[in-house]
Amino acid sequence: MLSFKFFLALLFLVVLAVTSLFVGVSDVSLATLWSGDRTAMLVLFESRIPRLLALIFAGAGMAVSGTIMQMLARNRFVEPSTAGTVEWASLGMLFILLLAPGLPVYVRMLVSTGFALAGTAIFLLVLRKIPLRSPLMVPLIGIMLGGVVDAGTTFFAYRYDMLQSLASWTTGDFSAVLRGRYELLWVSLFLTLLAYVAADRFTVIGMGEEFATNLGLNYRRVTAFGLVIISVVTACVVVTVGMVPFVGLIVPNIVSMVTGDSLRKSLPWVALCGSGLVLACDIVGRVVIAPFEIPVGTVLGAVGSAFFLYLVLRRQAGVA
Repeated sequence: MLSFKFFLALLFLVVLAVTSLFVGVSDVSLATLWSGDRTAMLVLFESRIPRLLALIFAGAGMAVSGTIMQMLARNRFVEPSTAGTVEWASLGMLFILLLAPGLPVYVRMLVSTGFALAGTAIFLLVLRKIPLRSPLMVPLIGIMLGGVVDAGTTFFAYRYDMLQSLASWTTGDFSAVLRGRYELLWVSLFLTLLAYVAADRFTVIGMGEEFATNLGLNYRRVTAFGLVIISVVTACVVVTVGMVPFVGLIVPNIVSMVTGDSLRKSLPWVALCGSGLVLACDIVGRVVIAPFEIPVGTVLGAVGSAFFLYLVLRRQAGVA
């Protein structure tokens, strides 16, 4: 029964993907493609298909990263955009643009990954040092740390007249994705698949350090592996399209309500639903004020904020 449901979800994702290919300002339709319109063919292969792949890879990667982060922090309210990871990746991006703007994209990704890795490690270290009486304290700490880093990033961007550049690549906008400018996200796809291979280990890690150690698992090694996946995926997405918030918060929480906490079962659903969510938000952003676009990050910010509030109120109602 589960496989049939997964097939239906996959079919819905295919419908969203096909819809995405034919939504936009340029006249790309079955009729224009069938007639051999060279402009329509150029737009399809140079813009629409790369954009579609970028949306799918970014959505799946950020959703899986959020799931792993929730296991490492043992908290359902965290993900890269509520733990400061995205802000640290943005700081790394600004750092390399200021010091060596001519370096290749993959070098920028590596530097951004290093900053994201350091920021996520600091976040987890702070959680170990502070007694947490409420699960809501965890995302609050992450948001506070992210706010401090974001303030520093904004200051240096203002100081060196790069505020406009900073805003352009932190809004989660896929409109500038073209062939040759999204291929870094294939790394995100590879790490997403790698996370599935280690799914059982992450599930055990989510039960606590003592439990994992008693089962013979190297807690520190698996945690470091999870941090690398989170940091590299976040850096790839930030460097390519900017900030894609709340995907790692919304999707894992919805999926866990249906499949439970076993990542072996839930990760395929998480990746599928993450891609579908980002695709749907992108289509909405292209349609609402056509021929103009609302960035995906803006749509996800509105949806994610409402869902975060729902989770908080739902938990408070459960406690009461």
